[in-house]
Amino acid sequence: MDNYVFLCQPKANPNSIVSGPKYRFTIITDRLIRYEWAEDGQFEDRASTFAINRSLPSPEFRVADKKCLEITTEYFQLCYDKEKFSPNGLVVNFNFKTTEWGAPWRFGIQLALNLGGTTRTLDLCDGRCDMGQGILSKEGYSAIDDSTSMLFDDQGFVATRPAGDRIDGYLFCYGHDYKAAMKAFYAVSGKQPILPRYALGNWWSRYYAYRQDEYIQLMDEFHMRDIPMAVAVVDMDWHLVSDKRVPHSGWTGYTWDPKLFSDPEMFARELHSRNLKITLNDHPHNGIHHHEDAYEEMANFLGHDTRDHDPILFDPTDPKFMEAYLRILHRNIEKVACDFWWIDWQQGPYSKIPGIDPLWLLNHFHYLDNARDGNAPLIFSRYAGPGSHRYPVGFSGDTIVSWASLEFQPEFTATASNIGYGWWSHDIGGHMYGGRDDELVTRWVQLGVFSPIMRLHSSNSRWMSKQPWLYSREYGSIMSEFLRFRHRLVPFLYTRNVICSRENETLVQPLYWLYPDCEEAYSFPNQYFFGIELMVAPIVQPRDKRTQLASVKVWLPAHYRYVDIFTATVYDGDREITLYRRLEEYPVLAHEGSIIPLDGDTAPRNGCSNPKTFEVLVVIGRDTQASILENPTNDISQDGREFAGTDEQRATIQYIQVEGKLTANVAGRTWTFRFLGMTFIPPDFKVFINGSDRTKDAATIVERWPQRPSLVVKCPSAREGVHHIAIELGPDPQLSVIDHMPRLEHLIMGYQTEFKLKDRLWNVIEDLKNRPMNAVVGRLMAMGYDDAIVGPIIELLLADRRAIQL
Repeated sequence: MDNYVFLCQPKANPNSIVSGPKYRFTIITDRLIRYEWAEDGQFEDRASTFAINRSLPSPEFRVADKKCLEITTEYFQLCYDKEKFSPNGLVVNFNFKTTEWGAPWRFGIQLALNLGGTTRTLDLCDGRCDMGQGILSKEGYSAIDDSTSMLFDDQGFVATRPAGDRIDGYLFCYGHDYKAAMKAFYAVSGKQPILPRYALGNWWSRYYAYRQDEYIQLMDEFHMRDIPMAVAVVDMDWHLVSDKRVPHSGWTGYTWDPKLFSDPEMFARELHSRNLKITLNDHPHNGIHHHEDAYEEMANFLGHDTRDHDPILFDPTDPKFMEAYLRILHRNIEKVACDFWWIDWQQGPYSKIPGIDPLWLLNHFHYLDNARDGNAPLIFSRYAGPGSHRYPVGFSGDTIVSWASLEFQPEFTATASNIGYGWWSHDIGGHMYGGRDDELVTRWVQLGVFSPIMRLHSSNSRWMSKQPWLYSREYGSIMSEFLRFRHRLVPFLYTRNVICSRENETLVQPLYWLYPDCEEAYSFPNQYFFGIELMVAPIVQPRDKRTQLASVKVWLPAHYRYVDIFTATVYDGDREITLYRRLEEYPVLAHEGSIIPLDGDTAPRNGCSNPKTFEVLVVIGRDTQASILENPTNDISQDGREFAGTDEQRATIQYIQVEGKLTANVAGRTWTFRFLGMTFIPPDFKVFINGSDRTKDAATIVERWPQRPSLVVKCPSAREGVHHIAIELGPDPQLSVIDHMPRLEHLIMGYQTEFKLKDRLWNVIEDLKNRPMNAVVGRLMAMGYDDAIVGPIIELLLADRRAIQL
């Protein structure tokens, strides 16, 4: 297994260590300390599943070794009685303010205000579940117990901890500087890898025994309907399952089922020619039985006696078995039709050697194996504990079809970032149980589009499959449009993917990462940042049957205005507000000073290749800059593979508010800039390309409702090479005050209510011509109707305080 040695630096800087006969402290940073106790005085310097890099520059600290040992940095003071660790004997006080009572950390005491982490699986969860402990806490400190985790040796395999009484833990003391805490976590536990670009597109997955021609026809049906796909998931039934030759339950299998896949090589060629990647499901727990194609070759390599057809048992603790498992069993299948594996381990953390978790072994070695020959590695598997972020993508398990499941998933995904786990893939639309609810599935698809990974999934029930055209027209058309939008988002997603890896951030972040001292940030756990530019407020409740509108209460932080990227409604910040949306709308808000690059093709192709045209969403109001990153190999067919390469900067875009000037250095393609929330062409508007005035050549239009209120500038097509675009809006331009009267009329038109009620509402709204806004809103609230009726009207009237002041 020497080919699987991975880069790590587990030995700490000796200048950072304070030790005694049975204790050792490593001051990793001035706010992160490792504490160890070993009865035999032998301390651990090998990499663990959590900690692979302890070799960081030594911070400044002081040591006072008297009756009690004291270690002091700028941020904490540790006091230790030199006995076995206890709540009385190991205490850390802090030099920061988080809670009113300011209690110190005591070893072994459970913390009450931890903000959570994540869990191994959502199997059979119908709503909330325990999300465990993360790095972040409202107390300002948290601990990770690494005492029993698996270790990595220097021969490319794993080892257990030595026997004996020993403690190995890490204390993070970062107060409410949550982002700094997470950067320290990644520094010790390793970075998130950069995902291959195709992983960011739509995945098709279903637990169903497809025939290969049936699967190919399904992919062609998506293409015919202009719904792009990137990953073709083949669940368990690619291999022999219920065949009479299979002597066990059939979940485990490594031989293609000829009744379903008569020519798997051709199946692979056909999917790859459609720019799709293939992942196969693997339940490895039952080992390799004598009916499997690879049985004899595996047995020969392992010296296994085949005379009685005894199975080769699954034993991940045996290095020779793991070598055969990867290089014979899986490689033979990969050569036929598999780009990466779905590792569906559900049998818990147990193996022949206590302390060695099979899931960790599978994730670690499959990931490293998939990285061979310069391939951009990817696996699809369950979370195994702190450090699992190094092996994306996560499979969250078999989700129950219910509104309660949908309601929990946004919070679950955001909270996982507190343990560095940024790439969850959920069963979008749900996997099992429940009943038919087209609205539920549509809202779930919308959430999936604004999730790390977008994977449609369902059980083998003939009534549950997630093809949009199987749903009634209203729902199916909206699902299709959002699936197209997911692929349009790939330029934004891939850029964030690269930046998140380099800068130790996650794509999805809870609000309190940016606003740790605002209580509202903790009170809206379902609301999250999607990249630094977008704030998503998922709709997780059904529509009101009278208004056909669903609602979600959101918090808009101060210091910004916000623009909904789908409706271009402008909202003031520093308040709580209820947003109401039609089925085809979804609350995704961009703050002032946002640049969001999209694929300009409204019906993108399969496979997430680099776009030929761009549409860039811009929200003026603040200075900003952005890059668009691409991997050059994404433009080239690689026979079903994507190779890791140096990401190059294809575009840089900058906006300066005081000048009202946007500049872009871009590669030659077609570029359109959509200034959301601007409904006018400024008098001094200009477009320059490479220094030449091309204003007359640019297609410039103003869109108003029912389109998105925007100023749209389509620049003349650029030839190959780098081009400099400058769009001048004039000094200090502002977002427009949107006239919502046409939209309000349409909104009330859709109410499924008595005409008399509509007349009453409209008469009050029209009174804006004669009365101030506060009087009109007061009359609406005094009419006696519930929030579902008057709330959507008040939302638009009070969205932008500038409208109130007119």
